Amino acid sequence: MVCTPVENSSNLPPTTSKANSQAGLVPLLLTVVELVRQLMEAQVIRRMEKECLSESELERAAESLQKLEEQVLNLCQIFEIDPADLNINLGDVGTLLPSPGSYYPGQPGTQPSVLELLDRLLNTGIVVDGEIDLGLAQINLIHAKLRLVLTSQPM
Repeated sequence: MVCTPVENSSNLPPTTSKANSQAGLVPLLLTVVELVRQLMEAQVIRRMEKECLSESELERAAESLQKLEEQVLNLCQIFEIDPADLNINLGDVGTLLPSPGSYYPGQPGTQPSVLELLDRLLNTGIVVDGEIDLGLAQINLIHAKLRLVLTSQPM
């Protein structure tokens, strides 16, 4: 099990365009699902290496991750989306997902991606605290105070 973007795209028929114009928000949704899937895969790998998962838990997790990947590929086929297009290039920040075989949890990647950053943040934990004011015509209409604790460790 290695964190890589959808690799089995060679088994799918070729797509007619980079992002099928009829697909609407599906490519964005599939991109988010693939990012979350790979984050969960990284956490399974980390816990497996720390021997925090039983054999049955590891088998269930691996089977679930495989089924989710198959569903992503199936939806890509249905909506005629090239699975490689789910990896968004964010310019100077890098790519959203690592290139195949370039990242293994706990080891620095050759070309850091947003997924690698999020995996490291989940592993160490982070607290984000802030306030947001939303308004219209210089009138504050909504005020929100946010505190987000992001970690893969039990609290």
